[in-house]
Amino acid sequence: MIYDIEMETLPREDLEALQLKRLKSLVERVHANVGFYRQKFDEMGVKPSDIRTLDDLKLLPFTEKQDLRNHYPFG
Repeated sequence: MIYDIEMETLPREDLEALQLKRLKSLVERVHANVGFYRQKFDEMGVKPSDIRTLDDLKLLPFTEKQDLRNHYPFG
């Protein structure tokens, strides 16, 4: 069963363009508004403008469970 025929049948190129647009938006929003993640990005030397392709996802820092525990409720 298809819920959203337009989204679920997008050509791969269009799907990847949408994913990249949403990833860039998320990274920019998180960097601007969440100090915890801004610090993690800075420690890794990553700026939102560094995200230019989906392959750049590997540049983003991991968040581990212990990070969230150590910085509750702001992690």
